[in-house]
Amino acid sequence: MHPTPASIRLGFDRGTLLLTGLGRDAGAPPPAGVSWVWDDRASAWRGDALHYAAAREALRDRFGVRFFDDVPEPKAVVWPRVDLPPLRPAQRDAVAAWRAAGGRGQVIMPTGTGKTEVALAIMAASAVSTLVVAPVRDLMYQWHRRILRGLGYDAGVIGDSRFNVRPVSVATYDSAYLHMGELGALFGLVVFDEAHHLPGRSRREAALCCAAPKRLALTATPERSDGLHADLDRLVGPVVYRQSLPEAAGAVLADYDVIRIPVALREEEQAVYDEAARDVRAFLAARRALEKDYGWEDLCADAGRDPAARRALRAFRLKQSIEDRAAEKLRVLEDLFRLHVGERTLVFAGSNAMAIDVSRRFLLPTILSHTRKRERLAVLEGFSSGRFPALVANQVLDEGVDVPAAKVAIVIGGQASTRQAKQRLGRILRKTGGARATLYEVVTEDSRDEERSRRRRRSDAYERTRHRRV
Repeated sequence: MHPTPASIRLGFDRGTLLLTGLGRDAGAPPPAGVSWVWDDRASAWRGDALHYAAAREALRDRFGVRFFDDVPEPKAVVWPRVDLPPLRPAQRDAVAAWRAAGGRGQVIMPTGTGKTEVALAIMAASAVSTLVVAPVRDLMYQWHRRILRGLGYDAGVIGDSRFNVRPVSVATYDSAYLHMGELGALFGLVVFDEAHHLPGRSRREAALCCAAPKRLALTATPERSDGLHADLDRLVGPVVYRQSLPEAAGAVLADYDVIRIPVALREEEQAVYDEAARDVRAFLAARRALEKDYGWEDLCADAGRDPAARRALRAFRLKQSIEDRAAEKLRVLEDLFRLHVGERTLVFAGSNAMAIDVSRRFLLPTILSHTRKRERLAVLEGFSSGRFPALVANQVLDEGVDVPAAKVAIVIGGQASTRQAKQRLGRILRKTGGARATLYEVVTEDSRDEERSRRRRRSDAYERTRHRRV
């Protein structure tokens, strides 16, 4: 029996597509790529809102006038003014590639090459209700300022204890996935900034529960250690444009040098480090004699109930602290400050404790994860004006947030990821005249700090690393 006229309706319900009027016996509706599930409570088919555009077209082709689309049409937006800088060739190519792909896809460009300008140009031309999603509050507010300055629009804010929804809004990833069940049908375009955050187990809901037909992902470093970056093709669309850091260096970005400086532990540090290492090895050897695959996750789980595991975990943390806070790193840091006196310098630490050590030793301001918004802005303004010659951070400035022009960065600790390495390098590559940028990496020899450094340098951005002792 065929569905009766006007009986087939596609709607949006709490972050899902709801298809009524097509019985269970008729089989799963088109298109084949949508994972439709029959909902007995609603006597309807449900699918991820992500597939709205494809489902709408497939249903229209199959059922024609017997199909009704109840998902609200995205609102058109009239920008009060459009005051955007002319796009550079690479930016124009990125916009054209996204349009050619049907308004869905990933744009991968190094930090400092103007991904935000690409998105603003797309928003200006699309003139449709838009949601911009960013990983942290600082970046969310930065997008708000850029939209106001470039398009004259006072965007709504969803996040940081605020819920002001407007046809053009900005949100954090956490707020987006929490509220997308009610917001998902309000926007025609969704922009995911720093999109490598999107495939996380919870944050992906921001894409799955959103019906926006047009999607744009922006990132300099899409790869994730868990391999989930492969899901971006489904959540947003394929890679439509990619520019490598070496391609941009010297043209759009400043030329740069990466200089690696190895340091040794002092005698007393080495003695404590060796003893802690022996304790960890002895514990693991004993456990692996009983359980061959005993690993890090098992150690962390056992630490809550087993005193021996707890001692081993403390020894591991002590090792890590010695690597991160080696006294020689501070000595080398002092030499580098003297070498670059008068130049704005960013210092990237591997922990809050080391950032505070540097701050106290050299009387420098820090920006950490718990630093309040007003203090962060005051520190960045002081750094920009030259009142603070250097700025110390842990991971807060790794991505996204605009940092006043600096051409020197000193990495004294960090993770093993090539993504973090690229992001930190990108902080100093904004082109200012012919000035050359320099990144120093200060690494503790014969330790896991050295292993992390080696893994970071697998990135093509670090091909020209020079080694130097100070």
